Amino acid sequence: MQLGAGLERIPTAHKPDSGRNRSWCSKNSKNKPRTSPNASPASGGFFEVDSKLKELQALDEQVAAPDFWNDNAAAQKVLQRRAQLQRGIELWESLDKEREDLDALVALSEEEEDETLLGECGEMIASLEKKLAEAELQSMLSGEHDASNALLTINSGAGGTESQDWAQMLLRMYLRWGETHGYQVEVLDIQYGEEAGIKSATVHFIGEYAYGYLKAEIGVHRLVRISPFDANKRRHTSFASVFVYPEVEEDLEVEIREDDLKIDVYRASGPGGQGVNTTDSAVRITHKPTGIVVQCQNERSQHKNKASAMKVLKARLFELEREKQEEERKEMEKQKKKIEWGSQIRSYVLHPYRMVKDLRTGVEAGNVDAVLDGDLDRFIEAYLMGESREDAGRES
Repeated sequence: MQLGAGLERIPTAHKPDSGRNRSWCSKNSKNKPRTSPNASPASGGFFEVDSKLKELQALDEQVAAPDFWNDNAAAQKVLQRRAQLQRGIELWESLDKEREDLDALVALSEEEEDETLLGECGEMIASLEKKLAEAELQSMLSGEHDASNALLTINSGAGGTESQDWAQMLLRMYLRWGETHGYQVEVLDIQYGEEAGIKSATVHFIGEYAYGYLKAEIGVHRLVRISPFDANKRRHTSFASVFVYPEVEEDLEVEIREDDLKIDVYRASGPGGQGVNTTDSAVRITHKPTGIVVQCQNERSQHKNKASAMKVLKARLFELEREKQEEERKEMEKQKKKIEWGSQIRSYVLHPYRMVKDLRTGVEAGNVDAVLDGDLDRFIEAYLMGESREDAGRES
């Protein structure tokens, strides 16, 4: 292991001293630090610190203006953007400080010829590499709504109980992913199958960049396995679709007329059709012009369920309008496939071999259990990097 190999990717505002004597390293150890090559310029590389500082200064001037709070909605957006810029700058400063500490430790380990310090250097580089990879991935999330909360929907495909069970496995997978990454996760609605599994579910992910990451999961997911519901133990293929919407801000202008809504209330039900509430607290809202149907039965309060259902409807109408506006560009670039049973994005094979393969990026994983337990980062990262490269190609 060459400890210095990771240093070159850590953004820094200085160049480490490359004139130190490193002769002892080549004699005494295979795991030795080497001089890091010329580091990134003070701009912070992909962090774009210079541009962020300029934008932050401009926003600070807006905040200081006497009429800043005349438009509360606009002021809140400015403050949100300001906080986002500050977090990015603070992250770069933190990595730069850790880089300086690492340079000092490398120098000390060489002077002292201390193998223990050498091991600490390796641990620090591994930690910095991980943080940098996360920061680099986040830097790709520059879309208009990438920083937003997300509403994820899962719908089982044809196949009855098989597909419904698969939809429930996907629900658990995304809940585990959200919990692992520190998101606040709330199941807004779930429709259970007659025998097992779920017909559909809507999940709210609350946290920064939830939509930016989860948009990589939009598409049809395919499962191949020996069916636990088939007495003859035959192999079955099941499908379920996943779609993700950015949560629309409360002040966003999405016109919803009361006359366009059909609101039904009913009693919430549990697995197997069991009633879980004695009052008509569940709410189903149909938007008549578009045919969009949303529902929520998570809360015991009808008022809260209606508010949650309206939030989902607002997000879906916003997404529908956004798709209409971008339809021409999407048609030309063919960026986004329609959600249909012929457009699988990922296959999860449990028999006759075990493997998960993303059909868009070619990324594979042999530990299927880990993936189904929420280990999706390699797939999300590969997809976002691919999108970033395509965006760069279109701009050039």
